[in-house]
Amino acid sequence: MRVEIWSDIACPWCYVGKARFQKGLAGFAHRDEIEVVHRSFELDPGRAKGDTEQVIDMLALRYGRTTEEARGMEANVAANARAEGLGYRTEGRDHGNTFDIHRLLHLAKARGLQEELLTLVYRANFAEERSVFDDAVLADLAVEAGLDADEARAVLADPEAYAADVRADEREAAELGASAVPFFVLDRRYGISGGQPAEVFAQALEQAWKDREVPGLTQVGGDAAACDADGFCEVPEASSRDQRV
Repeated sequence: MRVEIWSDIACPWCYVGKARFQKGLAGFAHRDEIEVVHRSFELDPGRAKGDTEQVIDMLALRYGRTTEEARGMEANVAANARAEGLGYRTEGRDHGNTFDIHRLLHLAKARGLQEELLTLVYRANFAEERSVFDDAVLADLAVEAGLDADEARAVLADPEAYAADVRADEREAAELGASAVPFFVLDRRYGISGGQPAEVFAQALEQAWKDREVPGLTQVGGDAAACDADGFCEVPEASSRDQRV
């Protein structure tokens, strides 16, 4: 059974949601028969390459908040991330265009190293003092994931390399009705939006496995924190573990 995950490296709930999904998957009896494919979704596609700003400044401007309120928003997301055992820096992180990151992730997918690179890029962006909007950092991360250094640098230097693959993922997300990420599609039968609790993913995997012959896409799991297509990330006051429908 295939699970497809639309996400963006700039989305904190994608980072958290990936960890929660992996926890749900870990307890699934048929986990070795699940193929996980990560697909591209950009939260800030109109931003030019090289145009970066501090996340706190971006949040304050985008949400119309004070700097202190923006710091509070980041602290809330950090609490959710740390509850999943993830590192999360609330200060000093960059925000920028993620198109090149998605192109490099498609190279990694072609080489069977997508999961490895995505994990490293998430960690660098949210937990480490490394800007993933720097081509040199991306190339280093690609090598850490097991990719060839020259091949990774060649992809980053060619804006057309894997560009069509990124655009195809984004078109497919729109066709499936995904307006926010993370967005999980289980065997093209069940759709799950947002960084749901691990138990929601576990239940959905069980249901999808049982209903593998049922056509159509059904939304499961209710509402959860997510980042929408305009780049807005929901930051609830309570932990998203407490969100249920």
